[in-house]
Amino acid sequence: MAGQSIVVLAVIAIIGTISCLPCVSCFTATTTVRSFALSNPQHSFFSTKATETEETELQSSLDSASSRIEDCKRTLINQCNSHKLESGYSSSIDSSIRNLEQLGEDLGFGQASSVSGLLSGKWELIYASDDITRSSPFFWAFRRAFPDNSDQIFSITDAIPEPIKMVGPATQEIDLDASSRGTFVSRVKVATLGGVATSIMTTRAAIMGAEGVDGLRLKVESTKPEESTILKKLGPLGELINSNSQPFPSGEALERAAPGSSEVVMVTTYLDEGLRVTRNKDRSDDDVFVWVRVGDFGGGNTASL
Repeated sequence: MAGQSIVVLAVIAIIGTISCLPCVSCFTATTTVRSFALSNPQHSFFSTKATETEETELQSSLDSASSRIEDCKRTLINQCNSHKLESGYSSSIDSSIRNLEQLGEDLGFGQASSVSGLLSGKWELIYASDDITRSSPFFWAFRRAFPDNSDQIFSITDAIPEPIKMVGPATQEIDLDASSRGTFVSRVKVATLGGVATSIMTTRAAIMGAEGVDGLRLKVESTKPEESTILKKLGPLGELINSNSQPFPSGEALERAAPGSSEVVMVTTYLDEGLRVTRNKDRSDDDVFVWVRVGDFGGGNTASL
C-alpha cells in the first residue's frame, strides 16, 4: 500500500507541474507622556515645552523609520516586477528580501505575523526562489514524505522548457480566525502545449495554529486539478465530470508514506497590509516567496506601491 501511495503522489507532483509585535503607536507614546505630565503638577511651563519637544522628536523618529521601510519595500517590489516569475532565484532580490526582514525586525515593522490580523485575504505570488509550483504546501509536504526521491522527481518536470510547460500565476487564500486556526487554499495555474491545455492545481490545507509569533502550521488535506480546459471542451459533459470529481486525499496518502509529513510550517518573516514574505521552515534558505495582496485592505488597494 505504501508503494502505491508513493506512485500516486509522484504522479500528482508531476501532473501538478505539467498540466515582534505590531509597531509602537505614536498615539500610545504621546498619551503616555501627556498622562505623566498631568499626574505631576509640579512640572512647570518649561517641562511642558520639553514634553512637546519629546513628542515631536518621537513623531519624527517614527516617520523616519516608516520612510526607510517604504523605500526598502519599493525597491523589492520593483525588482520583483522586473524579474520573470518563472526565472527562479535572484541574488539581488534575495538581498533586498533580507534587508527588508532585518530592517523590519530592527524597527518593529511587519512582525508577529501569526497574531497581527493581517494574513487573511487573497495573495498573488510575485517572486519565487524556486519553481513556482514550490509555493504550494503540497510540495513542501511531498519533500518531507520522500526526502530521498523528491528532488529527482521535481527535476524531471522542472527541465521541461517553455512553451511546452508554462506555470503561473499562483495565488493563496488565507482565512484565519482569532485563535490562528482556519483554512488555506493554494492555486497554481499550469499550462501545457503552448497553452492548449490548462488547469489550476489546487491544494487545500487546514491551518492548525500558530508556531511562535511568525509561523503557521498547515496540514495538507487534498489536491485537485480544477478548471481544466480539456474538460471544458467537452461542454456539459466536461462540466459534469469536473464538478463531480473528488479531490485526491493527498494528505492521507502522505501520512501513509511518512507519518507527520502532511504537516508543514509556513514562516512569514515580513507582513503588512499589502506585502508578505514567506519561507518554508524546513528549507528557510531555499524556499523564499514574495506575495502582494489582491484587492483592498482597510479601504485602500495595497497590491502595489
